[in-house]
Amino acid sequence: MIPAKFDYIKASSVSEAVNLLDKHGFDAKILSGGQSLLPAMKLRLNRPEIVIDINGIAGMNTIEETGDGVIIGANCTHTQILNSEVVYKNLNILHRTVQTLGDVQVRNRGTIGGSLAHADPSADYPAVVLACEANIEVEGKNGKRTIAATDFFEGIFTTALADDEIIIAVHFPKVAHGNYQKFYQSASRFAIVGVAVVHDGNAVRVGITGVSDTPYRATEVEKAYNGNSDAAEHAVDGVEVMSDHFADTEYRSHLTKVMVKRALEA
Repeated sequence: MIPAKFDYIKASSVSEAVNLLDKHGFDAKILSGGQSLLPAMKLRLNRPEIVIDINGIAGMNTIEETGDGVIIGANCTHTQILNSEVVYKNLNILHRTVQTLGDVQVRNRGTIGGSLAHADPSADYPAVVLACEANIEVEGKNGKRTIAATDFFEGIFTTALADDEIIIAVHFPKVAHGNYQKFYQSASRFAIVGVAVVHDGNAVRVGITGVSDTPYRATEVEKAYNGNSDAAEHAVDGVEVMSDHFADTEYRSHLTKVMVKRALEA
C-alpha cells in the first residue's frame, strides 16, 4: 500500500529536529529506522503531514564504553548493537536480546531509539532497559534531560517523552550476569512473553514485556527471590494481563511464570 501524501525533511542536527517537532506539533513524526512508522503509514494508521528524518545526525549512531557503563546512540541499528564488541563484553544481556529480534532486514534498519520511542507492548528492548535500570537521554526545546527506564513507559505506545523531545542515547550500566528469554510470534518475532533478568549479588531485577499493555518490573518476583526460581510464581501479581489472538489471559499468565523461571535458572 502507498502512504498518504507527506512532506519529507532530513534534519542535520538534534536542535533542528526538535525545532521542527515544536513547529509542526502533531502533524510531524520522527523517522529513525522506520520499521514501525512506515508500515503504519502504508496502512493509513498513521498519517503525518511532515516526516522528519534524523538518520545521519552526528553522534547518534555511536556505542561508547565509559568507566561503569555503555552509552548507545539512539540511531544505532539492532545489527550495529549485535556486532558491537563493547556490548558483547559489557552488556551481554543486550547482545542476547538483539539475537532474538525480528529478522535480518529489520535488524539492519531498525534502531534502539525508534523502538523505545514507539513503545510497542511486545517489543524486546523495554524488558532489558527495565531490568538493567538504564537511563534514557532525551532532548527537547527546553534542553536535555534523563528519564529512568522505570519512569519511561506509561502505557500502550505511550512514553514520558514530551511532544518536542527525541531520544538521543540510552545509558546502560555494565551488567555481568543477565539473561533474556522470549516466547515469540513465529511470523514477526515480537514477544508474546519476553523476560529480562539481571542478577546482582543476592538479588535480581526482572523486566517483562509482551504481557501487559505497559512493560513492567516484576517487583513481586524480585521481593520473593532468595536464590530459588520458585519466585517466578509471582510474575503476574498485580498485573492486568493482556488477551489477544496469540494468547488469552490465562495462557499468557502461565507462560509468563514459565519464562521467568527459565530466565532465573539460566
